[in-house]
Amino acid sequence: MYGVISGERFTPQELLFERAARAASGLAAAGLERGDAVAIVMRNDIPFLEASYACTALGVYAVPVNWHWQVDEVRYLLEDSGAKVVVAHADLMPVVRAALPEGVLLLGVATPPEVAAVYNIAPERCDVPADVPEWGAWLSGFPVWDQPPARAVGTMVYTSGTTGRPKGVRRQPADPSLIPELMRLFGLMSGLHDGARTVVPAPMYHSAPNGYAIQAARMKALVVLQPRFDAEELLALVEKHRITHLQLVPTMMIRLLRVAREAREKYDVSSLEYVVHAAAPCPIDVKRKMIEWLGPIVYEYYGCTESGMFTTCTSEEWLSHPGTVGRPVDGAVVKILDENGNEQPPGVPGDVYGRLECMADFTYHGQDDERRAIERDGLLTCGDMGYLDEDGYLYLCDRRKDMVISGGVNIYPAEIEQVLIALDGVRDCAVFGIPDEEFGEALAAYIEPEPGATLDADAVRTFLRERMAGYKVPRVVEFRDELPREDSGKIFKRLLREPYWSQAGRSI
Repeated sequence: MYGVISGERFTPQELLFERAARAASGLAAAGLERGDAVAIVMRNDIPFLEASYACTALGVYAVPVNWHWQVDEVRYLLEDSGAKVVVAHADLMPVVRAALPEGVLLLGVATPPEVAAVYNIAPERCDVPADVPEWGAWLSGFPVWDQPPARAVGTMVYTSGTTGRPKGVRRQPADPSLIPELMRLFGLMSGLHDGARTVVPAPMYHSAPNGYAIQAARMKALVVLQPRFDAEELLALVEKHRITHLQLVPTMMIRLLRVAREAREKYDVSSLEYVVHAAAPCPIDVKRKMIEWLGPIVYEYYGCTESGMFTTCTSEEWLSHPGTVGRPVDGAVVKILDENGNEQPPGVPGDVYGRLECMADFTYHGQDDERRAIERDGLLTCGDMGYLDEDGYLYLCDRRKDMVISGGVNIYPAEIEQVLIALDGVRDCAVFGIPDEEFGEALAAYIEPEPGATLDADAVRTFLRERMAGYKVPRVVEFRDELPREDSGKIFKRLLREPYWSQAGRSI
């Protein structure tokens, strides 16, 4: 059995592509041409994939939209991308309609029960308004698209930037001769093969889960969409569907390990054969515990929306080089450069630059100057800092924008977070720079405790001081029941930093 499952619904692959082909005819009838854009404002759902495949057939950009965004944010993206069609879940219609530019076709998808349940959406908000064409009824009125497939342009994901406005990563059409190499690298990254069974637990408006889900559903594989990540529910899905492959982010791994041992052990996860993670540095203690739990089936890759994948790492490689994100894959070049573009020797941190030879070039939609700013000598940076060891393994220090310079010393908050997350009672944490009159910047740590945990600032500082240099111990330690975060679990550090810097009259 292969196809896509969401809740109690199963769509075989043949039907999935038939519906996508009808949608392609509908989009063409609506006047869409190669290079145009279709915005998708949906949570994880089967029509998300149908719309994406319809775009692929026409050479149109699918533009996934973060459904958390409010009217002004959505309006900016719709106007910036030039989207001619928007496909949206019914409960998100109020925001979408308020943001919709004139002349844009709006198509509605009924919010399914499994999504409504986890987000507590009232039943009356789940139905498509009568004056909006309903996705399934709309596409059923068109024939199956039978034209030769266009050269794929892929998904145009909007990623945050230094200007504060998201930027659309608009990739050039893929060179057909390079597609086999791209598929080889996808297989290397995901481990997926015919007969694989996977769950997509992260929101598909993010680049990595979007690409993973789209490619997995093209294969002879079973793809289960989880409407919202929940650690124990994910374990139940693994057991129920005999899942073989997972793609996670470190926050999800932390949540899985925090499931009580007796609860964790009641689920049979022996079917798993390949668990890959990316998107953020993984605390060493977390990675080690995942390998101890699941065995040497935990893999990692490093890259970003703009560049694609640079490196991969097996469990065995990681155990012999703890903390690494791997070595460059065949066809990738990775270099560590200082601020003047000089290559750094092994062990010396700098900006991580790289290139994947088979990856089609891109620009930021309407922001070519931003695209030029991240390139040096044909290599691109994801904004990360790191170093290579003598064996050629890459280690990440932090995002350049998150690096703290205190008294002229570079401090990488990610290093402190990796230690702090191991303290009993810490559910999650964020370390960042705040203004300091003497040193320029000082460190602050915001901690989300486990329910019922008793922690205080002195205990936190003592724990850190026993494990790292004193200058890395945060001056400010605050506790919050919940830290601001994206749906993927990533913490919005900017929201934590802003009050400190605005009070000091300085920018961040």
